[in-house]
Amino acid sequence: MINKTKLALGIATATLTMAGALVSPQAAAGSKAKHHAEVASVSSKVDAMEAELQAMRAEINGLRAAAGRPADAGKVQELDQWMASVKSGKAKIDGPKDHLFSARGGWMHFNDGRDANTATVGQTAFSADQDAHYYGAAIDFNINNDLFGLMDHTSFGMEFGVEYAQIGNSKPNGLSSQLANVNQFRINASPKIKFMHGSKFRPWLIPVGLDFNLISPPSQAVTVLNSGMQFGAGAEYELLKGIVIGTDGRYHHTFNNVDGVNTDGFTLGGSLGFHF
Repeated sequence: MINKTKLALGIATATLTMAGALVSPQAAAGSKAKHHAEVASVSSKVDAMEAELQAMRAEINGLRAAAGRPADAGKVQELDQWMASVKSGKAKIDGPKDHLFSARGGWMHFNDGRDANTATVGQTAFSADQDAHYYGAAIDFNINNDLFGLMDHTSFGMEFGVEYAQIGNSKPNGLSSQLANVNQFRINASPKIKFMHGSKFRPWLIPVGLDFNLISPPSQAVTVLNSGMQFGAGAEYELLKGIVIGTDGRYHHTFNNVDGVNTDGFTLGGSLGFHF
């Protein structure tokens, strides 16, 4: 009985020992599996963080590369050039003026000759031909270079000029031997529009200007002054820096004659000018 009991206990002990031996590796294996799972989880998180860091690094490098790309640098350069051109245009419009002093001269032709409109001084009548030569001077005052914002590269200014014409010597018509010069002095003030600002060649026009004419000998009523208007067109060329040559044609018209003396006519001439 005891032997059977001992045998039973031995068998039980052996069975438990074998079960423990079998269970222990399984437990160990489970523990190792759990550990490997945790390690894998941490590793995956590290890999994810590393991927995010790489993505951030790539984005930063992309931004740096974009900042230094030739295309963007070209755009920046274009913007700088545009700003410079705007500033330059502003300086041209609002900058120093483009005034001009010029000496003028040429040929003058009257619609009527003084021989058709005599002026009597005492008992002597004076007359002269329809053609004459004139000389004078003018100052162009530049006001703006964009025609008050209406047209680019187009200047607006005012011309103030004087000219003297020696029409001829007196032609006595009577017994008297009195002699006199037949002449005329003209003063004008005219708006002047010049095109192609910034170019060496510049055409211009005077839409309408104001004339004052002083005549000698005086009219039959001893009047020496009349007023009228002028229209003109011409061109200038900057031969050297600050030195300008030009040519022009003008028509002068008065609404009334000077008590028998008609000063209507046209002029053709040239000029030599200097910028200041």
